[in-house]
Amino acid sequence: MDKFYAQIAIIGLPNAGKSSLFNRLSKARIAITSEVSGTTRDVKKGIVTINDREFLLLDTGGLDDGKLEEDSLFKKVSEKSLQAGEDSDLILYLVDGKSGVNEIDKKIFYSLQKKNPNILLVVNKIDNDKEKDEAWSFMEFGAKECFFISVSHNRGINALKEAILESIQNNPIANLLENNDDESLEEFLDSKFNDEVINIGIIGRVNVGKSSLLNALLQKDRAVVSNVAGTTIDPVDEEGEINGTRVNFVDTAGIRRRGRIDGLEKYALNRTREVLSRTDIAILVLDASEPFVELDEKIAGLIDEYKLGVIVVFNKWDIVHKDFSSIMEDFRLRFKFLDYAPIITISAKNKRHIQKLENEILKVYENFTQRIPTSKINDLIKEATFKHALPSDRGKIVKIYYAVQFESKPPQIALISNRPDSIHFSYKRYLVNFFRERFSLSGVKIIFIARRRGEIASFKESED
Repeated sequence: MDKFYAQIAIIGLPNAGKSSLFNRLSKARIAITSEVSGTTRDVKKGIVTINDREFLLLDTGGLDDGKLEEDSLFKKVSEKSLQAGEDSDLILYLVDGKSGVNEIDKKIFYSLQKKNPNILLVVNKIDNDKEKDEAWSFMEFGAKECFFISVSHNRGINALKEAILESIQNNPIANLLENNDDESLEEFLDSKFNDEVINIGIIGRVNVGKSSLLNALLQKDRAVVSNVAGTTIDPVDEEGEINGTRVNFVDTAGIRRRGRIDGLEKYALNRTREVLSRTDIAILVLDASEPFVELDEKIAGLIDEYKLGVIVVFNKWDIVHKDFSSIMEDFRLRFKFLDYAPIITISAKNKRHIQKLENEILKVYENFTQRIPTSKINDLIKEATFKHALPSDRGKIVKIYYAVQFESKPPQIALISNRPDSIHFSYKRYLVNFFRERFSLSGVKIIFIARRRGEIASFKESED
């Protein structure tokens, strides 16, 4: 059960304005909007607050209009959209008011109404009273209630919100709220809110199997999987659980070479960066069925840029193009900056080594969040400097007075020194390797920042 007052799905044909309504209600530009038909290809989630109550809002892909092939990408999108509607407490069926009554809309509306009678017909793009007068033809849908709105002009949105509240009076979570059953409500919320959530970004170039991996980790068909390169444009968030720990997977958009990014995928690339900015651990998916390419290295560089925990996954191991030692040799040559990352061979399609990957996620996150006692840090600094003394600065002695971990995610340690600018990056690399020998730091960076005494407040401002 979700942790919200109710779940609402926005459903309709392509270009009805579903993503724009989603953004308007959630007051956040989560969904990509475009005049290109079929922009939304998966189910995205947001939160809409009405009278201090939070609803889970779903933006679904445009329904197949029946003209595409049975095995098309949009056929899969349609199936997921309809399923989202059936599973929701309320459906907002959105139609294009400027296009007039569409027989396909009517057919889909009737079908959904049979499976989920809690459905509102919402006529979008009604920008003025004259258009509203001409839009009453939509009443032939036989909907219990019909609402005329204009998302772009913010017209009719408040009335729609009031209708949403009235339509969900019998929701079980709503009853807990209405009946002031605080004990049951707290028990429910405690089970959902109080646990820490691990945010996991799944990154890689197009068609390496990111969506298949997401489905395997969630043990359900959550993301649209297709042979069409770049199927995932919007990132897809979905919560799951690993050994009792809550995790939030983000299936990011496939990234192509900049010269081949066209139209919507430019937005997707920017959105991928936004996703990584709120990610703890990145799963870098590489295709083991073909040689690594330069783009793989560029994508991997994002992990270092955002200082994430990392697990490298060699996917499609069932059709591997070389033996493991040869692939590892190529990996070490190209990805020297990820020498601390654990590597797992999997087949997302065949569910091979998925449990091993889940265990590694928990292990890397533990390393990512760990705090090393100050006494242990200083003991190791003392030992390290004894074995390999700090080089002098033009004949002047360089000292480290003490060290302290001031941040985790990843572990960051301040070296308080008399000459911080004289501690060379090569010596910091020596300290990193020294600490890795003593602590479990697989999958995470460890950052050393040199500062003078009294500069503690500036620890986060820059790195040396």
